[in-house]
Amino acid sequence: MPLQKILFKPGVNRENTRYTTEGGWYECDKVRFRQGNPEVIGGWQQISGFTYSGVCRSLWNWTALDGANYIGVGTNVKFYISQSGYYYDITPIASTVTLGTDPFTANGTTTVTVTASTTTLTAGTYVTFSGATGTYASTFNAEYQIVSVGSASFTITVPTALTAGSYGGSAVVAAYQVSAGPAIPVPLLGWGAGSWGQTGTTWGFGGTSTSALRLWNQMNYGEDLVFGPRGGALYYWDKGGGLSTRGVLLSSLGGTVSFTNASPTVVTSTILYTEGAALQFSGGSLPTGITAGTTYYVFEVNGLTFKLLDSAGAVVNTTSSGTGSVSTIVDVPTIQNNLTVSDSSRFIIVFGTNDYGSATLDPMLIRWSAQADPYNWTPDPTNQAGFTRLSHGSQIITTVQTRQEIVVFTDSAVYSLQYLGPPYVWAPQLLGDNISIISPNAVAQASGIVYWMGVDKFYAYDGRIQTLNCDLRRFVFGDLNQEQALQVSCGTSEGFNEVWWFYCSADSTAVDKYVIYNYAEKVWYYGTMSRTAWLDSGLQPYPIAAIYDSTTATGNLVYHENGINDNATSTTAAINAYISSSEFDIGDGHNFGFVWRVLPDLTFENAASSPTGAAATTTMTLYGLANSGSGVTSPAGQPVAKSSSYVITEEFTGMIFTRMRGRQMIFKIESNQINTCWQLGAPRIDIRPDGRR
Repeated sequence: MPLQKILFKPGVNRENTRYTTEGGWYECDKVRFRQGNPEVIGGWQQISGFTYSGVCRSLWNWTALDGANYIGVGTNVKFYISQSGYYYDITPIASTVTLGTDPFTANGTTTVTVTASTTTLTAGTYVTFSGATGTYASTFNAEYQIVSVGSASFTITVPTALTAGSYGGSAVVAAYQVSAGPAIPVPLLGWGAGSWGQTGTTWGFGGTSTSALRLWNQMNYGEDLVFGPRGGALYYWDKGGGLSTRGVLLSSLGGTVSFTNASPTVVTSTILYTEGAALQFSGGSLPTGITAGTTYYVFEVNGLTFKLLDSAGAVVNTTSSGTGSVSTIVDVPTIQNNLTVSDSSRFIIVFGTNDYGSATLDPMLIRWSAQADPYNWTPDPTNQAGFTRLSHGSQIITTVQTRQEIVVFTDSAVYSLQYLGPPYVWAPQLLGDNISIISPNAVAQASGIVYWMGVDKFYAYDGRIQTLNCDLRRFVFGDLNQEQALQVSCGTSEGFNEVWWFYCSADSTAVDKYVIYNYAEKVWYYGTMSRTAWLDSGLQPYPIAAIYDSTTATGNLVYHENGINDNATSTTAAINAYISSSEFDIGDGHNFGFVWRVLPDLTFENAASSPTGAAATTTMTLYGLANSGSGVTSPAGQPVAKSSSYVITEEFTGMIFTRMRGRQMIFKIESNQINTCWQLGAPRIDIRPDGRR
C-alpha cells in the first residue's frame, strides 16, 4: 500500500464522538490554526517586575497629546494607571473622617484595631491615615488595607508588632478609598437564586446573594479618563494633574464662582452651565442668602454669568457679594452600571443609572451629557444632554461601540443606539429579542463584527444577529461554572483573527480555561489558561493580558504573542502544548493495518536552542485502536490496542519507524520544553495489510 497522506480538517470538534468526527481534531491545548494547520500559540512576557493589588478585570489603553501611553487597570480593590511598567494608584477617595482620641489599639502583635464608624466599610478597602502623633506616629501615618470589619471598629496589619496600648492622639484623619469589591461572586444558594438582579439585590444574583463581582467601567475623554465601578459613582482623572493625582467625582468638578450683590444676584463661574442646571455651593465666603448644601437652579445664562432660582422657583437675592465653589453638579449621574464616550460626537453616555432628582438606580435608563461638555447633564434646548429608557429586559448588561452605532445588551435583548442629532440626539432601535449575554465582559469587536458569549451559545452581529456555529458548544457550556459566569471575559487577537473567551471550568472558582473562535478560518479551539482581562494590541506592540497570583493577592500584566516561552514571572517556563486527532480508519477500517513508518512533516520555524544547546523537541504519539470505543485505555484516556511515542527533534524531522497495528488510529503531537514552537503540516504513514479480526 502506498504512503497515505493524513490531512486533518482545521479546528477542534467536540460535538460528537471521537470516531464520528473522523478526519478532524478532537483535543488541544495552547495550539492555534494557521491556514488550516495547527501550531503552538505565541509565548508571553511580563511587562515589568512591578505588581498591582487585587484581581484586574478592566483594561483600557489610550495616549495623551504629549505621546504618553496609559493603561487603565481596574482591580477589585484599587484602580491604577500603568505607564512604562509602573502602576500608579489613582483610586478615588470616598470619604475623609476625623477619628476619636487614640483610635489605634495594639495588643502586642502586628494586628491593630482602629475605632471608627464602619457603616460603609468593607474588608479589603484601603485607608490612609494622617495626623497621628506620639508613639508609633510614623507607623500609623501610612496606607493600610482593612483586614476585617466589626460593628464599631476595623483591623489593620502593621509591619512589626506593637506594644499593647492605645495610640494616635486626637487629630487622626482617615481617608477611605472607594470600597473594595469581591474578587469572585459569592452566591449563598447558587446562581439564579431569586430573580436575576431583582430589586434590592446586588447585580447578577437573586435575593439570597451576598456580593457581586467588582467590575470597573472606563474610557478616555480626550487625554483624560472617565471611570467608575459598576453600580458606583462616576469619576474623572485629569491628565493635567499628573499620575500622582487621584480620580475625583465628576460631579465635584464644577469650578469656582463669585457672587455679585444684586437683585437678583449675579453669579460668575469658571464653568459654562446651561439653563436649568442644578448646583450646590460651598467654601469661600458665601454671601448671605446662599446656603451651603442647598440646591439652586441656573437661569438667564449669559456666557459664564447666570442667575439663580431656589427649589420653589423664586429668584435668589443676596445682601452681600462673595465667592465659593460648586460643591456638586446635581444632575451628574451618581450611579452607573456601564459607560462609554462617543468618539465622533464626544458625549459621555451612562447605561443603568439614576434619574434626574433621584438617587435610585434605574437599570434600563440611558443618560448622556451635553456634547463636548462632561459637566452638563441637564437637558435643555441649548444643549444636547438627554436620556432614553429601554423596554426589553430588566437591566442593561454592557455596551460595545462600533463604527456607526453603540450596541447595547440587556439581559434579554440587543439594541442599536445611534446619534440622530437634535431633538432626539440618541435613539435606540431593537435589533433582537430573547438573546442572552453571560457577563458584562463577554463581548468584543473584531473586523467590524461584534462577537459575544451567551448563557448557552455564541453570537455574532454584523448588521444582523446570528448564532455562531460552534463545534465546541456542548464541551464549553457543559464544563462552565455558572455560579462564576460573571468572570467570563473576552478579547481579540486580530493579528491571528481570533476572539478569545476565558471562563471558569465546572469545578473551579478561578478562570482556568479558554475557547477561541478564528473568524477568518471559521474554526474553534480551546485550552487551559488563567487570564482575568485582555486588551488587543491597538496601541501596544503585543496583546496584553492580566494575570493574578492568589498567594500574594497581586497581579501583573503580560505581553502575549511575545517570544515562545512562558515568562509570566522572572523564571522562564515551557509552554505545554498538544493536539490530538479524532479516530481515523487505517485503510477502510474493515481490515487491520500495520503502520511501519511515519513522515511527520513538522517545522520548527522560530524555535530557539535551549541554554544547554539542546534542539527544539516534540513528541509524536500514535494510538492504534482495535475497535472504536473499546480496548485498553491509554494515558490520554482513549481506548487503544497499542501506543508508541517518538521524539522528533529540530535536526531530524524526515522519517520515523514504528510498529503499529489496528483498525483506527489517533495521532497526537505535543511539546513541553522551553524554546520550542512547531507547526504540523500533512504527515504521511506507510501501511501494510495485516489481516482481519
